[in-house]
Amino acid sequence: MRVRFAPSPTGALHIGGARTALFNWLFARGRSGTLVLRIEDTDRERSTEENVAQILDALDWLGIDWDEGPISQRSLESRHLEVLAQLESAGLAYRSTANAEDVRAWKDLNGAEKGFRGEPEAEGALRLRVPDSGETVVEDVIRGTTVFAHQHLDDPVIARADGTPLYNLAVAVDDLDAGITHVIRGEDHLSNTPKQVLVLQALGAQPPIYAHLPLLHGPDGKKLSKRHGAASVQELRGAGYLAEAVVNYTALLGAGYDSNEEIFTAEQLQEKFSLDRVSKSPAVFDEAKLRHINGIYMRALPEQELTRRIEDFTGRSGIAAAVAIAREKIQTLADFDPLCGFIWDGPVDDPKAVKKVFGRDGAFEALTAARKALDGCSEVFSAEEVEAALEPIPDQLDVAAGKVYQPIRVAISGTTISPGIFETVSVLGREETLSRIDLTLAKLAAAEQQS
Repeated sequence: MRVRFAPSPTGALHIGGARTALFNWLFARGRSGTLVLRIEDTDRERSTEENVAQILDALDWLGIDWDEGPISQRSLESRHLEVLAQLESAGLAYRSTANAEDVRAWKDLNGAEKGFRGEPEAEGALRLRVPDSGETVVEDVIRGTTVFAHQHLDDPVIARADGTPLYNLAVAVDDLDAGITHVIRGEDHLSNTPKQVLVLQALGAQPPIYAHLPLLHGPDGKKLSKRHGAASVQELRGAGYLAEAVVNYTALLGAGYDSNEEIFTAEQLQEKFSLDRVSKSPAVFDEAKLRHINGIYMRALPEQELTRRIEDFTGRSGIAAAVAIAREKIQTLADFDPLCGFIWDGPVDDPKAVKKVFGRDGAFEALTAARKALDGCSEVFSAEEVEAALEPIPDQLDVAAGKVYQPIRVAISGTTISPGIFETVSVLGREETLSRIDLTLAKLAAAEQQS
């Protein structure tokens, strides 16, 4: 069994392309098959080495390896030219100067539902002859049988007038030469399939088994795009997702796994994957669901490993204590800095938070009482010692605990969100905590005098 992933290097690897790569990989690895990586770079204007590098980088990050390649489709052009010459010599293809206008005029004369048939000329693009009668039948593992009546199919262009081979010719020849047994790709390629099958039949070859994957949609039911959030693998990595979580979630999209389960190892995914179970309906890529699964993976990482990954992502070091108190509150690597960055960078500037908390009666007094209690703590300043010092204050002031703890949180972080207040104060340290509280109290006193 041989499959191939054949991305076009005209941009970054998008989520849909990553799912196609993943399904090919799971299918091959689960059946001791071979995965061929072919870079379809025949679009010379849009294909770039930078995009090839992005695709390879994305596959490497996801842990998707291959057995053969990467093979540049452009490097196979001599073989494509050989096949073009063979088809033309056998009368199975012909030269034609007919352009889009000519095709429209022909259909106006012969019927709009009829496929264009040209007359051989001395020059022009090369068109493959489609039989006037009969039909091309595409057997698809996912979609079932699709029939294309020949009378409705135009003679497809398989080479430009300058002799450059076109996509449908190159793909069919490359799949044939590579011995590809299964073509697993997006359903946007379905309309190309009869053209490729006709090329293979003209060469006396049997087509591979096809499996066209339904496209991905966003939660709103529309085709997945940048408006739904991250669109490429690199963007997901930049948003702080873990590769193993992305693989896990992407593998669930339309694959027909048990709906009662959501966490699988790569080995389990390989073992369970089957084309027969892939849904015919579009799968929904929901970044909120990906965040949920990513959070599960984050919390399952050993603390040392999670710290390493966050350090690599943020460029910070010496953050182990902060990671320990934040791990239950973050779902991506990118969540860490907004939650804990104030520990090193100082309080953030959030006037709304200051107004919300210190605009209430008693906030100044509560922070003053907290400052006094914390000043009595030892240099050890453990979370347990901090809690013991602060816990009596709400009862002493006859207020809810939040009326004491939120002023402390805003004083040390600048905002109303942080890890647990006792743990945060402990990690920040005695001197820094007192210094920040003192600065806040001074600002509040100065503002009161001005008013």
